[in-house]
Amino acid sequence: MAVVTVSGEPGCRAREVAQLAAQRLGYSHISAEKLDTMLAEEFGPVIEANSKAWPDMAASILLRVASRTNLVVGVDGAELLFRSYPAVLRVRVVAPVARRIGNAMLDDRLERAAARQSLTERAAAIRTVRKARFGRATAAPETFDITLNAETLDAAHKAELIEAAVRARGLNEMGFLSPAAEAQLQFRIRLRLAAHGIEQGAPAQLKGAQFGHPSEETFARLLDFYRIAWEYEPRSFPIKWDEQGRVLEAFTPDFFLAESNLYVELTTMKQSLVTKKNRKIRLLREIYPHINIQVFYQKDLQDLVLKYGLAAQAEKSE
Repeated sequence: MAVVTVSGEPGCRAREVAQLAAQRLGYSHISAEKLDTMLAEEFGPVIEANSKAWPDMAASILLRVASRTNLVVGVDGAELLFRSYPAVLRVRVVAPVARRIGNAMLDDRLERAAARQSLTERAAAIRTVRKARFGRATAAPETFDITLNAETLDAAHKAELIEAAVRARGLNEMGFLSPAAEAQLQFRIRLRLAAHGIEQGAPAQLKGAQFGHPSEETFARLLDFYRIAWEYEPRSFPIKWDEQGRVLEAFTPDFFLAESNLYVELTTMKQSLVTKKNRKIRLLREIYPHINIQVFYQKDLQDLVLKYGLAAQAEKSE
């Protein structure tokens, strides 16, 4: 997937730049208003826009869209949503105050004093939102790949430069995420969302599995809340053999998530037993390097229970 993020100071006409860049590149354009609509459809109107969970909510939606089409995202702060993805170009549009005031006067049909006041208010609102969502009120220069000056370049020129940068980076040749890769990323995002207490409204309906520990049932409910397909202890992996090749020891991960091709092991035992289990997991990774496994320790499970109360919900459904 290729993603271009475009943001800018109020009065820089960053929205116009994003639209023109999308047209030149043949990418889909996601504006702030469109993303807000998608967020409301996915998570409901009760979700606060100025929430620490907003980055993960936005990333989940944009990741799903970007797995099917290349994107230009004209949303302030979007440059922080794709920091681990290689096929991303982060663009910032800047301009001197005089130019931004002039643009506001033309775009909004305001007198100079009113235009200046409007820019001040809009900038303050952006700082408030950024602080709430990302913990920082201003955009850090080092989070952008290129910065374009609206004083010397019009929107068409800036879009042309963005297109040239995309082609120079070879973003169009990087291809889309595979369904398995997207599913794995979505799984990790949804776990973080669960820690914020964001979940689907209907209670999970567990399959007829006989769990060995209450924490496993809690985790299964988490997976069901987010409609993540799972299997319980579907396979054992031999990890030790005798001289005749007979299996002396095997390891059975707790869950397998087929869509993500990911095994999950839960560990809530005392430290001495955790050490033994970690040895088995280490052997599993050494013997079967193609197996993807993720471990959740006691604190991880405690956070799941405390932060969104799945244990209490499990008791109510019994």
